[in-house]
Amino acid sequence: MKITMKDKQKKFLDKADILVQALPFMQRYQGQNIVIKFGGNAMIDDDLFASFARDVILLKQVGINPVIVHGGGPQISEMLKKLNVPSNFVDGLRVTDNATIDIVTMVLSLINKRIVAAITQAGGQAVGICGIDGGMLRAKPADKKLGFVGVPHLTDGHLLNHLQSNAEFIPVIAPIGIGVDDQQFYNINADTAAGAIAVAIAARRLLLLSDIEGIIDHQQNLIEELTTAEARKLIKSDVISGGMIPKLETCI
Repeated sequence: MKITMKDKQKKFLDKADILVQALPFMQRYQGQNIVIKFGGNAMIDDDLFASFARDVILLKQVGINPVIVHGGGPQISEMLKKLNVPSNFVDGLRVTDNATIDIVTMVLSLINKRIVAAITQAGGQAVGICGIDGGMLRAKPADKKLGFVGVPHLTDGHLLNHLQSNAEFIPVIAPIGIGVDDQQFYNINADTAAGAIAVAIAARRLLLLSDIEGIIDHQQNLIEELTTAEARKLIKSDVISGGMIPKLETCI
């Protein structure tokens, strides 16, 4: 297929149109922190993975400070299955015992470096860390029946602020925390961790990337906007279930 000058001009005009539309947002978020929770099928699809890396670099290049918090649910489930370790969920959270927390930590570490490598390959600068580094995420047990699943109790944003202001790195964070009162590692839901980190660094926006369209009501209609009171009501009435619960609680 031969590419004509007309085709090149159209491609150039399309890009210019996108930049014109994006300019007000670029100005609005100049110098602001934006926390992005990365998960879903985009972490499995190589093309989407590479596209995400390029988009994050573009945000950094236009003066926005992206902070990535990633999950790894499908990859963790796959590894647990390979190792014949049972996996159970309660309210969208994985029950985590001694064997599971080691596997979760291992898999999230691999995913973390893969994201860093993708950003580096695309021309950016990233550094992979987890919530234990710099005492970023100090956690307490979420519920005894969940084992070593934690909820952020103390969240420190100093390390992230240093990475962004002094070194221009894009932080990539695995949601593993350390106990407030002990040296125990805790598996923290990535959505929950992203929300806590967003608060700690006074993020202007929190974006939860997912392959799910959004919250669906009983009639299978997409709910595009909610108040916090409406969101709590939907959780109590079981309209929202599974992994969507921690997402919505994070937004609240």
